[in-house]
Amino acid sequence: MHVVARFADVVGRETVPLDEAALLVAAHDRPELDVAGELERLDALAAGCAEPSLDGLRRHLFADLGFVGNTDDYYDPRNSFLDEVVTRRTGLPITLAVVTIEVGRRLGLALAGVGMPGHFLVRASGEPGTFLDPFAGGVVLDEAGCERRFRALHGDGALWLPSFLEPVDTVTILGRMLANLRAVYTSRGDQRVLAQVLSLRLALPPTPDEEARRLGLALTASVGHREAASELETLATLLPGRAGVLQAEAHAQLARLN
Repeated sequence: MHVVARFADVVGRETVPLDEAALLVAAHDRPELDVAGELERLDALAAGCAEPSLDGLRRHLFADLGFVGNTDDYYDPRNSFLDEVVTRRTGLPITLAVVTIEVGRRLGLALAGVGMPGHFLVRASGEPGTFLDPFAGGVVLDEAGCERRFRALHGDGALWLPSFLEPVDTVTILGRMLANLRAVYTSRGDQRVLAQVLSLRLALPPTPDEEARRLGLALTASVGHREAASELETLATLLPGRAGVLQAEAHAQLARLN
């Protein structure tokens, strides 16, 4: 099955599996990625944890295995690919959070992602006011510590809202992962891969239809109007909920041939 169709199927489920969906984000780069095998690697990570507790998880991932944020090459796309993060044990705050959440889930721990602007965190659902910063080696933060992290990024005068520490759902996490990749590929001028990322974004329910226009531009820049129209028509069959806007963009691409 096409990666976009697989991703659309997964994110359309009543309960979206974060691990599987995040791996399909990585599969835009390598469609042959063995998603089932990578899920087993996450199982193995959990199986290696000696103590199924929050402290045990922290020791296992961050002390024993050495997971930590990639400060040397923050904008490396591999930092957004869950399989690469597991292999290299480094990544972005959000992908390291996904590892933490998913290994924790396998251990019976209730953890949630926290979309604090500029720096993604993990919240311990059973321990109010307890947060982890996976990018900083799993350090534990209270609410004041989270605010200090925020101000270190945005300045002392930045507006702080307690709502920044509310948990976010799986679709929001996936949207933020794809937004990170969109920014990376846009800055690199890699229109072909950018188009792949935009296709996945259109499979997420909250993504505005206007993203189809950006997709059309990326495809045109990489393969030309005619091929862009063909690919948009194919995507319309893969994403029936977006068929109208994708077909309209395909027709617009063909019109530019005249």
